[in-house]
Amino acid sequence: MRVLERAWYSGACWPRVLFPLEYLFVTLAKRQRAKKQADAWQAPVPVIVVGNISVGGTGKTPVVVALITMLRQAGYNPGVVSRGYGAKPPYVPYRVTADCTAQVGGDEPTMIVQRTDVPLIIDPDRPAACRALLESAQCDVIISDDGLQHYALQRDIEIAVVDSQRGLGNQHCLPVGPLREPAQRLTECDFIIINGQGAFNYPEAARMVLVASKLVPLQAELFPVSVAEWAGKSVHGVAGIGNPERFFLALEALGLKVIRHSFPDHHPYRDEDIAFNDGLPVIMTEKDAVKCRALKLPESTYYLPVDAQFDNGFEAHLLERLTQKISERANHG
Repeated sequence: MRVLERAWYSGACWPRVLFPLEYLFVTLAKRQRAKKQADAWQAPVPVIVVGNISVGGTGKTPVVVALITMLRQAGYNPGVVSRGYGAKPPYVPYRVTADCTAQVGGDEPTMIVQRTDVPLIIDPDRPAACRALLESAQCDVIISDDGLQHYALQRDIEIAVVDSQRGLGNQHCLPVGPLREPAQRLTECDFIIINGQGAFNYPEAARMVLVASKLVPLQAELFPVSVAEWAGKSVHGVAGIGNPERFFLALEALGLKVIRHSFPDHHPYRDEDIAFNDGLPVIMTEKDAVKCRALKLPESTYYLPVDAQFDNGFEAHLLERLTQKISERANHG
C-alpha cells in the first residue's frame, strides 16, 4: 500500500497500467451511490457530514471536535455518529463513553468523547447509529464523522477536508490514485476545508490550522509542559495516523528536533513500539495516546493536543447554512 501511496503523490506513471481497474471502481461506486441514495434515510434533525474524497488522513477529527464546540456555543446540542473503524464493541449500535478503551470504542471516537464528552454512537450502519443516538440523547444536530461516502444517510450539510500538502495526489480514483470519488465530487460539497499551509488550494475553501501550546503527559502524576520550554530539544515523534509526516512537521515547526517513528493508521501499539531506551522524551498524537495509556511507557511520554482554527469566515457561514437548512425543513414539514 505504501508503494502505491508514494506513486500517487510523486507523479509516477506506472499506476496508469491500472486504468481498467479505476474505470471499474468508479462505475461500481456510482452505481452503489445511486442505489443507496434512492432509499436513503432522513434523520428528524439536521445532519452535518464531515469526510474526504481521498484515502488516508486529512484532519477530519480536529474538524469534528471544533464543530462540537462551535455548535454548543451557538446553543445547539450536537451528537456524533461514526463507523468506529477498528472498534470491537460487544454490540452495535454502541455508545462510546470516556472510560472506553480504544479497542472497544475505536481510537478516534474514544478520543472525541474524552475531549468533548459528546454523545457518540458507533455502527457501520449510519442510519441505525443516528436512531440510537436520538433515542439515548437529546440531540438537535448530528455530526457524521467520516461519512461522506455513506449515502444511506441523507445529509443537510457536507464538509470535505483536504490535506494541504498531499492535495488530491494525481487526481485519479483508486487504484490509479488516492481518490474514493472523482475530484468533481468536491463541487457538490457545501464547504471545503484545507488542512495546513501547503500548496493545494481550492476556490472559496476555508483554511484550517492546528494550534498547539502544551504537551500533556500520559502519566497522571506529571504536569503539562509548555511547548516553548522544549524548543531545540530532541524527541521521539510517534504517529500512527493517515499522514504521520504532517505531525512530525508540526513538531519541528514548534522548534523540536524530531526522531521519526511512523506507524500505519489505527496501529495497535505494543510496549516494544515505544521502547527507545535512550532517555529522550516521546511525543505522540492525541489519537495515539488513547491506545497507549495501558502500555509500559517511558516516564517522559507526552501527547500533543491540537485545536483547529479556521479562516474565511467558516464558522459564521456554517451556522448561517445550518439555520437555512433548519428553516427549509420546517417549511417542508
